[in-house]
Amino acid sequence: MAVKKIDSRRMGEMPEGRLLITMAIPMILSMMVQALYNVVDSIYVARVSEDCLSALSLAFPAQNIMIGLATGTGVGVSTLVSRALGRRDGEEARRVTGTAIFLCFCCWFLVALFGVFGAKAFICSQTQVASIRGHAESYLQIVTIGSLFVYLEICAERLLQSTGLTRLSMWTQIIGAVTNIILDPFFIFGWLGLPAMGTAGAAVATVIGQAVGAIVGFVFHVRLNTELPIQLKEIRPHLPIIRSIYRIGFPSILMMCIGSLTNYLMNIILGAFTSTAVAVYGVYFKIQSFFFMPVFGINNALIPVIGYNYGARKKERIYRTILFGVLYASCFMLLGLSAFQLIPKQLLGIFAPSETMLSIGVPALRRISLSYVFAGFCIVAGSTCQALDRSVYSLLVSVLRQVVALIPAAWLLSRTGDVNMVWWAFPIAEIISFTASALFLRSALKGMEVTFSGKH
Repeated sequence: MAVKKIDSRRMGEMPEGRLLITMAIPMILSMMVQALYNVVDSIYVARVSEDCLSALSLAFPAQNIMIGLATGTGVGVSTLVSRALGRRDGEEARRVTGTAIFLCFCCWFLVALFGVFGAKAFICSQTQVASIRGHAESYLQIVTIGSLFVYLEICAERLLQSTGLTRLSMWTQIIGAVTNIILDPFFIFGWLGLPAMGTAGAAVATVIGQAVGAIVGFVFHVRLNTELPIQLKEIRPHLPIIRSIYRIGFPSILMMCIGSLTNYLMNIILGAFTSTAVAVYGVYFKIQSFFFMPVFGINNALIPVIGYNYGARKKERIYRTILFGVLYASCFMLLGLSAFQLIPKQLLGIFAPSETMLSIGVPALRRISLSYVFAGFCIVAGSTCQALDRSVYSLLVSVLRQVVALIPAAWLLSRTGDVNMVWWAFPIAEIISFTASALFLRSALKGMEVTFSGKH
């Protein structure tokens, strides 16, 4: 495939609005494919049984931590590489690249241990329904033990993104996701003589798709990402770099962990009503990814752009990039709000819902989506703080939103005895998040001004 070489210096020269959308569009397309394959998994599994659909919801919190560890590490890697390139420090960028690959194997080892020894206990803590437990345990064990490939795939994507090669990153995700989509029915339903594995089959297809994506990503990187050659001698622990990666990325990881804890506790709160409510909650997360993934694509473009210009000390470009980021993110959130308000029944219809599922799901989608009015700004503000080395602000916002506001509000509303009241917790929590995000973003930008002025 012919690929035009893109100089990372364009991140300091191209007009910000065009730069951000040019870098974001390939990521948005690839993430939309990712969202599609997550939805396809659930569509296929829903046709096996509602218990299988509930099982995916119960496995999601642990799977989300696994992904969070990969993406958080990737945030740190992408930011450090972008800054090094902004300073024209190729040697440092290569050390970060080698360290990133080393960390992939460390993360996989930890997650695989959990899959072997902790998956069963994790699922049992959320439900006592034997059929649901069996489906969830098998799915979670397979995706955690095979998680090496998701770490390598995301690592390759971030290395490509950090030098502006977002088109290659897009193709890495698309090829992996399409592989998963194609294989799903073969393993879930037992096509072409394969055993019908149900949720376990969805897990097998996921791991194979991630493996294909990882291979493609590193082939692209080795052949075409010439600014970051992989040097075997650098694939080892560089402790100062590891500390820097996780100083930047750890808040993202912790935020994902907090999000997983929130999902875990919500599963327990909703499960006290009915397992159908748990299935609705899981389905909502699948559908909402079509609107959040584009925003995350914008964020993935925004972080290296801000990181590069922070390293180059180009203040005005940073401000303009933030403004465009908020504008683009808010547009996608308003699109999501419109869809959930106008056609919630049709959106749920693709998952073969029962009448009970529709009666719970329609008000759930309408009430949760009211939070989208504020969500776009909050997401961009958090990523900006990370890129400006104020990652702790993003962490504090996440704690305020989910631990201080969302779960307590959901629990209190559940005391009414009406499951449909629980969904109001989401817009309540987002209002608190918006307020905190605005204050912390202002503080981060003031800190940048002090750094650039040389004052202490």
